[in-house]
Amino acid sequence: MSLSRNNIKLITSLQQKKYRQKHQLFVAEGVKVVKELLASSLEVEQLYTTEESFISPKNVEVTLISENELKKISTLKTPNKVLGVFKTPKEEEVNKSNFMVALDGINDPGNLGTIIRLCDWFGVSELVCSKNTVDCYNQKVVQSTMGSLTRVHVSYVDLSEFLKKTSLPIYTADMHGDNVYTTSLPQKAILVMGNEANGISPEIAEIVKNSVTIPRFGDLQQTESLNVATATAILLSEFKRGLK
Repeated sequence: MSLSRNNIKLITSLQQKKYRQKHQLFVAEGVKVVKELLASSLEVEQLYTTEESFISPKNVEVTLISENELKKISTLKTPNKVLGVFKTPKEEEVNKSNFMVALDGINDPGNLGTIIRLCDWFGVSELVCSKNTVDCYNQKVVQSTMGSLTRVHVSYVDLSEFLKKTSLPIYTADMHGDNVYTTSLPQKAILVMGNEANGISPEIAEIVKNSVTIPRFGDLQQTESLNVATATAILLSEFKRGLK
């Protein structure tokens, strides 16, 4: 069975957020990523592969296609054998009782994907995003999460209102904040990370009461800032340090 024009049209349209929202579908590519998603509770709509030996762990029909057909629907420079179309999960309520990460205007899909993986690694199950943060079902985000998207609950909210209503202490990264290595950090809190170029917005800055900084140790100290995903990794490590 080959790809129809309608299949190609639908799958390529899902590269745009408005069509992902319209159809409530998103695309994942590559053997590892697709298998991770298939092993989760996500529902799969369609599966395509160039490998006759590919076996789906779910009772889903797999459509065998040619490499040229895969290139027509793939966004990867080197398509990786398998492409799956999955149903976007229904929105769930945020669990507000545990440590969580909040993102304010993150634009880069790679950064969001890495932060989702970091949340998975450090056992953070809730990731709350402002509505102007990149869509977590963007194909670049899905690829860079390497399956962690299935284990981290990502919510898009009015971040200002969300933070105003929380009872948890709120922290953010700031060059003029307290040294994170010498600060006593709570086990339950919200860590807010801001936009790659501008940091957190003025509206969110008014709400945040605690700020920490990652000190520079180089002799010249000319590096202006860290990549937001790198900074998130260091800060999560410090927040989680005393838990084990």
